[in-house]
Amino acid sequence: MRGLILTVMMATCAAGSAVAQVADLRSTTQFRVCADPANAPMSTRDGTGFENKLAERFGEWLDLPVTYSWFPSGMGFITRTLRAGTCDVVMGYAQGDELVQNTNHYYTSIFGIVTRKDSPLASVDHIGDPALKDHPIGVIAGSPPATIMARAGLAKDMRGADLFVDRRVKDPIGGLIDGVRDGSLDAAVLWGPLAGPRIKDDPDLQFTPLLKETAGPKMFYRITMGVRLGEQEWKRQLNSLIRRHQDDINQTLREAGVPLVDDYGKAILE
Repeated sequence: MRGLILTVMMATCAAGSAVAQVADLRSTTQFRVCADPANAPMSTRDGTGFENKLAERFGEWLDLPVTYSWFPSGMGFITRTLRAGTCDVVMGYAQGDELVQNTNHYYTSIFGIVTRKDSPLASVDHIGDPALKDHPIGVIAGSPPATIMARAGLAKDMRGADLFVDRRVKDPIGGLIDGVRDGSLDAAVLWGPLAGPRIKDDPDLQFTPLLKETAGPKMFYRITMGVRLGEQEWKRQLNSLIRRHQDDINQTLREAGVPLVDDYGKAILE
């Protein structure tokens, strides 16, 4: 996913009027994906990200080879890729964004707390838990849980990281997780698809989904694919594939370690 945080922040920061959309730019000989080359664990140039694996599955279902238009996440990503016509789909995009036309969502995930399994904070399952106070907690600056943490009186305990960096040379999510691992942080509140795959095989760390948060902003988001605004037929074709292959999609995501929740963010899907 292009991660949820990036999606929300790009939509908020986008300036100027939308570029005129031109329909029928889609290739009929390739499944052309717009992606960040260094957005592990989602998309990577070496093809190991879970969005790469999903793209391969969609390519198989369409009987088309998968090709990529690479560009770093952040401002200009959609303009330089999807709108420029160099690719036809963004694999992970938050539902409701106006920069693209959203397909039906193909998974729903959630923010959660990464802790050591032997930590006194291991049982914490909501941000308002008093046990979190006076502990250094990592969080992505400007992300939805950062707002709730500030309201809960945790501002002085927050250790923020900026997601708007060149992730070919910096890894803010990995840095926060390493902080929990080495004890310089007692916890980190992170988006599930960014954190879950990184710790799924770690014997010392755990991810606890924030299923109990009731105050906004919400902690769960439905993830779609993004296509150009005028391409209704292409959207319908992808929607049909999502509907017919949802079980396969879920299996790919679970194998990657992505925490899946129901459409209302109330329960983990097994």
